[in-house]
Amino acid sequence: MKTLHLATPDDAEKLLPLVAAFHAEQGFETDLEHRAAAIAPLLEGTPHGAVWLIGPRKAPVGYIAITFGWSVEYGGLDAIVDEVYIRPAVRRRGMGSEALNEIAKALREADVRALHLEVARDDEDAQRFYARGRFKPRDGYMFMSRVLR
Repeated sequence: MKTLHLATPDDAEKLLPLVAAFHAEQGFETDLEHRAAAIAPLLEGTPHGAVWLIGPRKAPVGYIAITFGWSVEYGGLDAIVDEVYIRPAVRRRGMGSEALNEIAKALREADVRALHLEVARDDEDAQRFYARGRFKPRDGYMFMSRVLR
């Protein structure tokens, strides 16, 4: 079974409940309007990112949202795993790892130079999950944000 399916506007009804579940789990205070507006461009083909459904297209068990940028340090296009979510009932079955590996392979083939992500410093389970996917912390660096809007 193919693990990843590029999401399109037709997938919004299946995707938005997954996004809501992830945001609730993470404590993000977003509403349906916010989530729909944030996801819509990614489903419509913006060059800034995309969303893939994880699992069967008709009944996905999760999703992965990737956004794109440019890195002088890495010498070209880079990407960020903005969100990755698997329903709790089906976690620890390898689908998340398979999805990350498939995404990394596809991005590498598209000449993306680096794939980054952010993980909570106190979430050891997530850190182990990402380490299995060959993500490494960068010594001496931490991800920082400034909210503009």
